[in-house]
Amino acid sequence: MKLIILDRDGVINHDSDAFIKSPQEWIPIPGSLEAIARLNQAGYRVVVTTNQSGIARGLFDIVTLNAIHQKLHESAKQVGATIDAIFFCPHATDDNCDCRKPKPGMLHTIAKRFNVSLKGVPNIGDSLRDLQAGFVTGCRPYLVLTGKGKKTLEKGGLPPGTMIFANLAAVVDGLLNVPSTDVDATEPDLSTGPMRKNV
Repeated sequence: MKLIILDRDGVINHDSDAFIKSPQEWIPIPGSLEAIARLNQAGYRVVVTTNQSGIARGLFDIVTLNAIHQKLHESAKQVGATIDAIFFCPHATDDNCDCRKPKPGMLHTIAKRFNVSLKGVPNIGDSLRDLQAGFVTGCRPYLVLTGKGKKTLEKGGLPPGTMIFANLAAVVDGLLNVPSTDVDATEPDLSTGPMRKNV
């Protein structure tokens, strides 16, 4: 079984420093859902992991989060994409849970649920904690420069072997070996194609 793990905010949909608190605020990044459809067509099962501390902060409740994810599923279906499962952490940082990324709890749950090893499984995120959670479970880290990705790249400290791409569609191009033009990773031009850098 081919599995791929995606972060949600900043990878599939536009992120917000004020949190995504309603279905109306959930807006897909252009090309992201179509990229998921291409993964499905190539035989990948797509799983999402997302920290949602807005629940612990009282900004929205589980019913609202389910409605947001229903919109995600329905929007994906409209372009022929399927997301097999969404795993979320509702806790705040000071809850000291084992599921909030960068802790790997959600990744361990995925491995058990799908009965697979995560060694080499692509893990795509826009923040360091996304990549760290996957790296310690054996995933291959991919940073996208949408969402918080640019700031994450500037701060450095990425896991060894991290591949860097402009967005999710570019990652999928790389995974499926679609010809594309590389962009210099030191001075990224994010207006066009993907950028790959093995750090």
